[in-house]
This record gives sequence, structure tokens and C-alpha cells, in this order.
Amino acid sequence: MSATFEDLQVLKSAEEICDAIWKQVDGWSEFAKDVVGKQITRSADSIGANIAESFGRYNFGEKLQFLYYSRGSLFETKYWLNRATARELMKPEEVNKFVADLTSLARQLNTFAKGLKTVRSGSSNKKAVRESTPEYAVENFEELFSEEDLNWLSN
Repeated sequence: MSATFEDLQVLKSAEEICDAIWKQVDGWSEFAKDVVGKQITRSADSIGANIAESFGRYNFGEKLQFLYYSRGSLFETKYWLNRATARELMKPEEVNKFVADLTSLARQLNTFAKGLKTVRSGSSNKKAVRESTPEYAVENFEELFSEEDLNWLSN
């Protein structure tokens, strides 16, 4: 795991997306900003915020839960991109670029979550004095994004 959460590539990717969306929305009319702009900006910002919060959690189950929140925000961002396209606030090629970036980010989130599981299973052999942790139903971990999810994001 990285020394600081700022070193995480998955977080850097999320930041690039949300900053690009911010710049895009900044040029919209006040009405468009109020109705769609605030929503898409918040959902895009929330992707990275939840990745950062996941990093700060101690328990594996909590870490994974915040990655699921990030996943939800990623889908919400895709929803708002669809609305921006339908309302002609963004050009289709701009939206396609954001969608490609979100799909790449989704794959990075899957890899990051798998890495957490590897770290978790590798550290269970070490003897340490710790408080007992509550059990979370994450033993049968599935990827955050299925191939079907990734296909939907790309459409």
C-alpha cells in the first residue's frame, strides 16, 4: 500500500476526472449549472472522496464499503453525463472521453479492491495484539464492477 493516500494512482485518476468535469461545468449557464452541473460535480468529487476515506479506514470491511460508495458515485456521474448529452450541455465526443476515463477508473477500483484483499489475507499470519474486529460479509468478495457494469459504462 502507498505511504499516503495522495500517492494512490486510483485517487489521482479520480481527481483528474472530477477536475475536468468542474472546468467543463464552469462554462455552463446558471440554470444548467444549478440543475445538472452541481449534481455531476458532486458525484464526480464523491468518487475520489470515498477512495480517500477508504484509505483512512482500519477495518477491511469498512475500506471495501467506501469503495462501494465510490462505485455508486461513479455510476451517478455516468448518469449525469447521459443527462448532459441529452440536454446538449456537452458534445458527445467530450462525454465519450469522460466515459472512457470512468471505465478505466472502474477497472482501477477493481484492482485496488483486490489488492486490499491480498494485503488482508497476507497479514492474517502475523501475530499482533489487537482488539477483535467485527465480522463483515466480505469473504466472498466479488469485483466492484462486473463486465456487464463496465459495458454499461462504455455505452
